[in-house]
Amino acid sequence: MKNSLIVSLISTALLSLSAAAYAADAKPAVIDGKACSITPAPRTVEYPWMSIARWQAMFQEDIEVAETGKVDLLFVGDSITEGWNKKVWDKSFGKWKTANFGIGGDHTGNVLWRLDHGQAGRLSPKLVVLTIGVNNFFHCQANPEQVFDGVKAVVTKVRTLYPNARILLNAVLPYEQSAASPKRAQVVELNRMIATLDDGKTIIFKDYGKKFLQANGDMSPTIMADYLHPTPKGYQVWSDAMLPDIKKLMK
Repeated sequence: MKNSLIVSLISTALLSLSAAAYAADAKPAVIDGKACSITPAPRTVEYPWMSIARWQAMFQEDIEVAETGKVDLLFVGDSITEGWNKKVWDKSFGKWKTANFGIGGDHTGNVLWRLDHGQAGRLSPKLVVLTIGVNNFFHCQANPEQVFDGVKAVVTKVRTLYPNARILLNAVLPYEQSAASPKRAQVVELNRMIATLDDGKTIIFKDYGKKFLQANGDMSPTIMADYLHPTPKGYQVWSDAMLPDIKKLMK
């Protein structure tokens, strides 16, 4: 009886220790926001909405486009760039040889890696439209200053790859439904820093964010249904705002 009690107590203790160890292992890893933002890295995390295999397939498609060398208007970014509504895209940018190098979920470190390994140097675009940074908040656990470091690194990489191209540097678009959301304030802080990269010549910063918002600053689901990604109507809003600048920079 006594031996059975001792065995039971030991088993219970071991199970408790195992559970505690599992709980410790289950805690999300702390990510260095700056390192994540400025270190080139391929996608290594599986997401329900984007598998590593799909990411690799999309990257391979970009390589095939780059190998042709026939692009004069290049879009680079994440899902917000990837997701352009086809009808709006064709109507707005179909007159040029345009390529879309946007992949959902990418942060600045992922884009840096793609630019390093995707034969991007074979291209000679006249204009690069760059929209990147929002995923650093989510996937890098980065603060605005750390996100800015990543955006700056991408701009530097694009400038190195395409010294004769102009860069239309988009502000990170607003997200979250409410104007009072703390995350909106993060985006405003980040965009103030990104704006400093504008040199008035080859790097042109534009903040079209207010075009997506209602008069009170809130976001309508007709513009961004999930308050992050534009709907077809949202892409039309973006095109209406950005296309005059693209036409001017493509001259």
